[in-house]
Amino acid sequence: MRYDLVLFDNDGVLVDSEPLSNTLLAAYLTELGHPTSYEDSLRDYMGAALHRVHDLVAERSGRRLPEGFDEVFQGRVFAAFERELEPVAGVGGVLEKLVADGVPYCVASSGSHARIRAGHRAAGLSRWFDEGRIFSAEDVGRGKPAPDLFLYAAERMGVEPARCLVVEDSPLGVRAGVAAGMDVFGFTAMTPAERLLAEGATQLFGDMGELADLLV
Repeated sequence: MRYDLVLFDNDGVLVDSEPLSNTLLAAYLTELGHPTSYEDSLRDYMGAALHRVHDLVAERSGRRLPEGFDEVFQGRVFAAFERELEPVAGVGGVLEKLVADGVPYCVASSGSHARIRAGHRAAGLSRWFDEGRIFSAEDVGRGKPAPDLFLYAAERMGVEPARCLVVEDSPLGVRAGVAAGMDVFGFTAMTPAERLLAEGATQLFGDMGELADLLV
């Protein structure tokens, strides 16, 4: 099927940021008295907006995270991006193919607009995404697994959900895409295939080069 719009998740799909951000998140939560391992962070927060971190910590501990948590965490993440963030291997070739084939695309991320732009600058992807192609959970209020972000991005891009393809690497993101009535290709570089299939992924791939072939 030829899709009329491809919606990319950002972290872990376009930029290789999940190891960096989840290492920092686990360390910061532990520092604040909420012991969290890297594996815990991936399981609970990968693909989610920051409000999920606040909600789960409060639910589990009965304590709220301190005021200014988001700003401190984002500052640490942005500094790490500048030092070491790379694009996901092969994503440039996928974007080149979409442009060559005339297929519209955008990014729909649980991250803030500032985080998306910082990651794209550091990883050299800014030229592929002007402001009209960037959508954030900030735009809709509820992040994944709610379908709101994907539905909003499709509406703004003028495409019916049934004609859209979501590219995701997290169970929360796959769940959101399915709930939006879109096909979802699950990227298994960091998430076991069975977890993405359990959420309803239409197709799985483990290397970005495979995605270019799947989009034929």
